[in-house]
Amino acid sequence: MKNSSISPQTAQNLVVQEVQPPPGEGTCHFDVEHTLFLSLSPRPVRLLHTQDGKTHTGLYRKGDLLITPAQTPIFARWDSDDHYLRIQLNSEFLHRVAAETLNQNTDQLEVQPAFHTRNPQIEAIGIMLLGEVQQGQTGNQLYLDSLANILAVHLLRQHTTKKPQVPVYEGGLPQRQLVRVLDYIDAHLDSEIELANLAQLLDMSQFHFSRLFKQSLGVSPYQYLLQQRLEKAKRLLKTTDRLIVDIAFDCGFSSHSHLSKTFRQFTGMTPKAFRMS
Repeated sequence: MKNSSISPQTAQNLVVQEVQPPPGEGTCHFDVEHTLFLSLSPRPVRLLHTQDGKTHTGLYRKGDLLITPAQTPIFARWDSDDHYLRIQLNSEFLHRVAAETLNQNTDQLEVQPAFHTRNPQIEAIGIMLLGEVQQGQTGNQLYLDSLANILAVHLLRQHTTKKPQVPVYEGGLPQRQLVRVLDYIDAHLDSEIELANLAQLLDMSQFHFSRLFKQSLGVSPYQYLLQQRLEKAKRLLKTTDRLIVDIAFDCGFSSHSHLSKTFRQFTGMTPKAFRMS
């Protein structure tokens, strides 16, 4: 059975685990986490599960979703090898997103249990999170923060009792605010930048900050950060003889291999080859 969580900082709000159990049964009960089970099995798996006083039996195909609110025990039995992604959002984090992003009274918001449902947006977010689990990424805090916030908003909008609407802000960030954010990123390229750090600079929710930033520059905060780290690495590779591992740390990458993998992905060559070219 695989059981891998992502990023210790993100784990305060979000835990993602890829699980591949043999046939069996079990009971789960999470006090403070809302849990989403996203089927990854290429062959449909017959499941019987009981939660919130209701029992459901069905074939779960790849992409099917089971939602279990916090403090809701669930019993499940499956008759063949299973493969799913377990995504858990901390209830306090969800309430915070509701208050900051949706301007909602969180006392009136309750996540609804769901059997055998589909949600293309949540499925897409789940697949991106799965990629982080499988690759063992450790330097993508801003990316993970963004996915956690988007996932929380989708869950609030489509799987709660109130189904609130998300306020729409258009036009991007004012130039003064954008420059303030870009200056902060430039000054902290060697540090772990969290989405909360950037949003707090402008006193806005993380979700709305991400949307307005992308409207301003055409890329997400994480994509911009990665671009700037790679550009700094290029400059240091060409203008200094420093060790590549030292350059990696100075540019915010977690290791020599992390820099090399990202560098090759975006330039088609290794840092060493780029330096020699």
